Amino acid sequence: MADKITVLLVDDHSLVRKGFRRMLEDDPTITVVGEANDGNDAVKLALQLKPRVTVMDCALPGISGIEASRQIRAKWADAAILMLSMHSEDTLIRQALEAGARGYILKNAMDLDLLKAVKGVAEGKTVLDPQLVKPEALKGERESGLTTRELEILQHIVAGESNKEIAADLGLSANTVAVHRANIMDALGIHKTAELVVYAIRNGLVTLP
Repeated sequence: MADKITVLLVDDHSLVRKGFRRMLEDDPTITVVGEANDGNDAVKLALQLKPRVTVMDCALPGISGIEASRQIRAKWADAAILMLSMHSEDTLIRQALEAGARGYILKNAMDLDLLKAVKGVAEGKTVLDPQLVKPEALKGERESGLTTRELEILQHIVAGESNKEIAADLGLSANTVAVHRANIMDALGIHKTAELVVYAIRNGLVTLP
């Protein structure tokens, strides 16, 4: 099938890769096209095979999954990377998203739904493990909160759309979207898109599919 979701699996444990492969290939819409056991091989194979989704372990021999993601995205801007990790620290999540990962899920989660995560990332969605989405008090937000239009634009930002794409979707000029984006960041006291995405999802400011 031409429209199958092709996947590259990156993990330094062959048993883990085998388990993930079985889990994914049980679904007829997914096919695993390659496997890598370290960060350097991950970069090489991702650029060679161009999979729809690269499932990347965070802790790898050689270069880390985060550095491998950074290198892949530097040479292939459309690469869709799903980061798997044992750790739920904010710093790691932020680093993974800044490196270009489109999703971050916990390997040790009892209800790990790798299929759903891979499909979400393949569709261009930002996928965060449900355990990472905790309701927290909003900090740095202006007293009146975000406007309806700002929340609408924030939803599109979290979906990974550029100012131009958001403008086309909402019938606005790219300049107007850029102003809204700046206002949202000022209101929340956040200055990087990756941090904005994590903040919006953690605090329930957007609706996750």
